[in-house]
Amino acid sequence: MDILLFLLLAPLIAAVLLYVLPNHPVRDWLVRLAAVAIAGASLYLLATAFNKGTQLVVFPTEPAGLVMTGLAVLIALFILAMGVKYRKPVAIALALVQTALLLWFEFVYAPGMHAEHNLFVDEFSIVMALIIGVIGSAICVYAVPYMRTFQAQHAEVPDRRRMFFFVLFVFLSAMFGIVFSNNLSWLFFFWEVTTLCSFVLIGYTKTTEAIDNSFLALQMNLLGGVGFAAALLWLGMTQGTIELDKLVGAGAAVALVPATLISFAGLTKSAQLPFSSWLLGAMVAPTPVSALLHSSTMVKAGVYAIVKFAPVLSGTLPGLFVGLVGGVTFLAASAIAVTQSNAKRVLAYSTVANLGLVVACAGIGTYEAVWAAILLIIFHAVAKSLLFLGVGTVEHQVHSRDIEDMAGLVTRMPRVGVMMLIGMAGMYLAPMGMLISKWATLRAFIHAPGGILFLLLIAFGSAVTVFFWAKWMGLIIARPNRAENIESRVPREELIVLGLLALLVVGVSLLFPWISRLLLEPYVFGLYGKIAELGQDNVIIMLLMMGTILLLPLSLLYFRTGRHKLKPYMGGRPTSSDMHFAGSLGIEREMGLHNYYLEDWFGEKRTFRAGVAVTALLIVLMFAGLVNAGGFA
Repeated sequence: MDILLFLLLAPLIAAVLLYVLPNHPVRDWLVRLAAVAIAGASLYLLATAFNKGTQLVVFPTEPAGLVMTGLAVLIALFILAMGVKYRKPVAIALALVQTALLLWFEFVYAPGMHAEHNLFVDEFSIVMALIIGVIGSAICVYAVPYMRTFQAQHAEVPDRRRMFFFVLFVFLSAMFGIVFSNNLSWLFFFWEVTTLCSFVLIGYTKTTEAIDNSFLALQMNLLGGVGFAAALLWLGMTQGTIELDKLVGAGAAVALVPATLISFAGLTKSAQLPFSSWLLGAMVAPTPVSALLHSSTMVKAGVYAIVKFAPVLSGTLPGLFVGLVGGVTFLAASAIAVTQSNAKRVLAYSTVANLGLVVACAGIGTYEAVWAAILLIIFHAVAKSLLFLGVGTVEHQVHSRDIEDMAGLVTRMPRVGVMMLIGMAGMYLAPMGMLISKWATLRAFIHAPGGILFLLLIAFGSAVTVFFWAKWMGLIIARPNRAENIESRVPREELIVLGLLALLVVGVSLLFPWISRLLLEPYVFGLYGKIAELGQDNVIIMLLMMGTILLLPLSLLYFRTGRHKLKPYMGGRPTSSDMHFAGSLGIEREMGLHNYYLEDWFGEKRTFRAGVAVTALLIVLMFAGLVNAGGFA
């Protein structure tokens, strides 16, 4: 299909042009035009392919395969050079092992493994393409004014925006490659390109912290890459198929080993415990990097791979332990998020937690669980990208990432504050998308083997999730008379992108029944011959609740004139409109509000160590279960 080639090549061509052009308004317009073209192509793919099931595309293996192998070697040489330069022996060792496995496969086994269909498109890949093409492109547009402000506020950081936008668009191309590749060796190549892009972008500022964190991300992802390369080698040794559709269709008897190894790679890429530290370190990067690579798209590559192999994992010991890794990650990361006041760290832990739910569903692998997993991917991508970008905008204006400094944001930056509230509502309030997804997840767990354990993990994890979202949301609307309106300083382009994402959060929630009917249900039915769906009565209730939620802010328009403002009530003490009150001995004091962080209950270090220990054991059991099933026999 020509549209697939366009989505693969257009971002790459744009990346080269952006690298060649100097810092000039022409380059900014090229970013915008490329973003519109990519988003439009993604929507065109939806319009032309959504009702056609899985379409396998015949595309010549060579010379594309040789080019990818050569580029993979160049990537390895670059990583080795960086490892030597910055004295990172772990990165060097992992790069050498991964490259050795890859070359072993390519030169010994790959020539005898013919892939008839190197590319494909199905309903799930369409969903992923829309996330990459629409949300990813919007983030690139947002990055234009953001990086201009970033460089102005960080004069000590060399201006490397040409490289920055080059890597962003290369990353988009690689993500499209991941979701359209039916040839697993091609998928592995694009997988490694995203690893390289993440490494370069996390180290953008070249500070010691940024370099260390970029290598941490690189090492974790290289470890997963070793697992992926081992899966390819195993397929070569057993004369298995290299095509994804045939491998999944063959079932656990044939595909359990590569499915488990690639799921391990997916755990590292999606920052599941015990590998989640790289995602927390990645928050040192500029906000568009956090939003694009580490919330809406790159980490989704990891869960995408695991969900694709869900039918193989279903009912197996490795699948059970993959699911438990996700469930424990959800509980531990949600608890840690309660203790954080740094907004980007709250979002990072929330991302890790929600990806854990997706992994739990994929590990269970039933038709209901896969349906719920894709729902989680959709709603999380939209809401979390909005929140990451919103935090970036707020940080540039208030010069802080601390959520305590976002008090009264609805009056200081009204539109930004409202859009962030929409993003938070999308993450946990009924009937917004994430709550629908969690309901679907609960239903899937009820009918799954060992479901009671998964139900406990999601119940307790969701409870603390409500706590940290509610306290942040409350802070944004608290102290409304505290400060002046500073929203006029926000670049218009940033507001437009935030507004678009806010509309998407509401839109995908309203359109959920049709999204499920057109994309999710056909995909699940094609795999399992069964359909998971929301009952008609529940759809009606959900739409009525959504209508009520939308009426609430509109009702405020009725009271915009003739309002009577009251001073805050402080137990009878004399107060002023700027939140001061008369204290003891007539001393005037400022009222202070501070959230609970429950560090004694959910201390980050203690909870993180416990989560790492449990999930590391589960991963050991995952491979032990594979041996027990005769996978390595």
